[in-house]
Amino acid sequence: MKRVIAIANQKGGVGKTTTAVNLAASLTATKRRVLLIDLDPQGNATMGCGIDKNALARTSCDVLLGDCEAAAALVTVEHGGFTLMPANQDLTAAEVRLLTMIAGREFKLRNALKSVREQFDVILIDCPPSLNMLTLNALVAADSVMVPMQCEYYALEGLSALVQTIEQIRASINPELQIEGLLRTMFDPRNNLANEVSAQLIEHFGEKVFRTMIPRNVRLAEAPSFGKPALLHDKESRGALAYLALAGEMIRRDEGGPPPV
Repeated sequence: MKRVIAIANQKGGVGKTTTAVNLAASLTATKRRVLLIDLDPQGNATMGCGIDKNALARTSCDVLLGDCEAAAALVTVEHGGFTLMPANQDLTAAEVRLLTMIAGREFKLRNALKSVREQFDVILIDCPPSLNMLTLNALVAADSVMVPMQCEYYALEGLSALVQTIEQIRASINPELQIEGLLRTMFDPRNNLANEVSAQLIEHFGEKVFRTMIPRNVRLAEAPSFGKPALLHDKESRGALAYLALAGEMIRRDEGGPPPV
């Protein structure tokens, strides 16, 4: 398993950052070398890793604008054992500056990662909740896209727009870009609509839908306030176990093994 995975969905509140932080911790627990890149100006992934976003010397903003090498912006996450490229509100200014550039603006992240890519088995990119220049940089730098989504009506509409964007990027800039998989988050099997949407997803996307589903879980929701992934906050919680299962499913897929039953 050696690839860059963008965690993207233009819809907010679907569990992108929760997935990014907890998947990073879970893959690290399987002895993978993991880099998590926070590419959201809100800096929630940074805070969720226990890093003060207002006390950073270097961030992903500096890397995107070429003010420093990628290695200079990396910090080790104490609670988790993985590496983080943090972010804060400065990223908003970075996006504005990228928009004023005439050529090569969508390749900034891809080019910056060349110097550190070999140091990691998996690089996860937490994207902002919109299809903007930051997300475009993530999709151009990535080998694949993981799409966390809630099983509700509007999610399907947003998904079609994202898939269209991925296809456009594949056709024009990044022909290697694939869909890593669709991840059903905050899933409640007692909800009829959730089950209906889930069935539609499987019908349309088949094996691209991860079998692992992330449940609604109090421990997952409260872990960021402790600056830890759920795995280190309460490793026996349903949320932590679900992300460990997701990491296992990704590794099995990668190794060509049978999917879990």
